[in-house]
Amino acid sequence: MNIQERIKSTIRDIPDFPKAGILFKDITPILTDAKLSQDITRELANYWKKFDLDVIIGIESRGFLWGSALAQALSLPFVIARKKGKLPAETYEFKYDLEYGTAEIEIHKGAFVEGSKALIHDDLLATGGTARAAAELVKLAGGEVAGFSFLVELSFLSGAKVLDEYKTPIHSLVTY
Repeated sequence: MNIQERIKSTIRDIPDFPKAGILFKDITPILTDAKLSQDITRELANYWKKFDLDVIIGIESRGFLWGSALAQALSLPFVIARKKGKLPAETYEFKYDLEYGTAEIEIHKGAFVEGSKALIHDDLLATGGTARAAAELVKLAGGEVAGFSFLVELSFLSGAKVLDEYKTPIHSLVTY
């Protein structure tokens, strides 16, 4: 079984979560499989090692899981993008629209050097709003968006189209 099949066979479908009509793709069973988790990190690193990257940005909170491991595998710094009010020092902030309301994420000022080429990593690409917000934070901090990395992409929600404006690679290990 290849890694895509292994990931898909391990992800658990949770119907009607977080609300009726949603089929939630739960990645937490992957975390109990150390070998699969290591293989995911290796697969991500093998893909991204050919790109000129300076920093990995992980989006709260599941983007921290393989984002940090990927940064370690590529010997790059890791920066976290968190919900507003969760970082202790001075931050760049970006507000974005959700289906119902708005959200805001932030990164620390000075977390990476201006001009750095940043890879943005999260567990899931759905509508693309959060990844786009992270990209705008990279730009606010003087960085360059070098690509987007995801464990899972829900292609029927067209999130990749939202990220097209950045003209960078979008890589997902599995797509539904």
